[in-house]
Amino acid sequence: SEARRKLFPQGQVATDATYPPHQYEFSRLNLEYTIMSKRKLLQLVEERVVAGWDDPRMPTISGMRNRGLTPQGIRNFCTAIGVTKKDSTIELATLESHVREDLEANCKRVFGVVNPLKVVITNHPDNMQNIAADFHPQIPTYGKRDIPFAKELYIDHDDFMLEPPKDYYRLSPGKKVRLRFAYVIECDEVIKDDSGHPIELRCRYFPDSFAGKTPEGMEKVKGIIHWVSIAHALPVKLNIYENLFNVTTPGERTGNFLDDINPHSLTTKNGFAEPSVQTATVGERFQFERTGYFILSERAANALTFNRIITLKDHRPIHKK
Repeated sequence: SEARRKLFPQGQVATDATYPPHQYEFSRLNLEYTIMSKRKLLQLVEERVVAGWDDPRMPTISGMRNRGLTPQGIRNFCTAIGVTKKDSTIELATLESHVREDLEANCKRVFGVVNPLKVVITNHPDNMQNIAADFHPQIPTYGKRDIPFAKELYIDHDDFMLEPPKDYYRLSPGKKVRLRFAYVIECDEVIKDDSGHPIELRCRYFPDSFAGKTPEGMEKVKGIIHWVSIAHALPVKLNIYENLFNVTTPGERTGNFLDDINPHSLTTKNGFAEPSVQTATVGERFQFERTGYFILSERAANALTFNRIITLKDHRPIHKK
């Protein structure tokens, strides 16, 4: 080229020494509540802090796949943060928001109860009613599913409180709540165990309140909760994953990142899901309404196992030592 002839007028030959290569160093993608060092990740595996390289709490490709993070969500995250030479730490909420956005647009919605509390509707005729509901309110191509409604239901323990605060809109003694897609119920009686914890609720339902209707003379009910029919519910094992570490920068306080391990990073619960998930395939993702996003990780003869991908919103549940 002309530029080359000007640089080497006597036909000199360019060498590597003439054009020394320049290497650009970019910073590591540091993420809150996470370690990226391969040496430290290997230590987690070898000391059995985690179940292996594919443990859903690990920031590896196989770990994120088992957790249920979507490829598009991760790509969107990487595009948004870009690359830099400056050492910095990215907020975990940034990754979660991109994954959550992708899940919201692509997951079917179903009912799943994580902490079951039995409800008996005392004035129900004890027959089964199928309630048709969309899998996704904005995606009609996902179709509909039938949700069985019957006399005995499970609701989530978190949707009931014996002594609620003033602005509590879920179920409590003498108060009403709407069962999503179904009826308004009112709690008349609470059955407790020996330690005083509620184990069963006796409620009445209002037949004229089906599908969002408010009967004449009834004040509009603000609270809406999810539920499953006990006779038709599928038992599910739920792996609830939290952050592997208690602090945003593991090891910063003591110099040993293992001191900041979160002992509650995995809890397992036995819950129930609506019957439509029976046909789900391993790797299929769902939004359990009002609960979070889950991926089916294993099918067994007597139960399905779901891993929680992420909550419906950023809640940062950190357990202090």
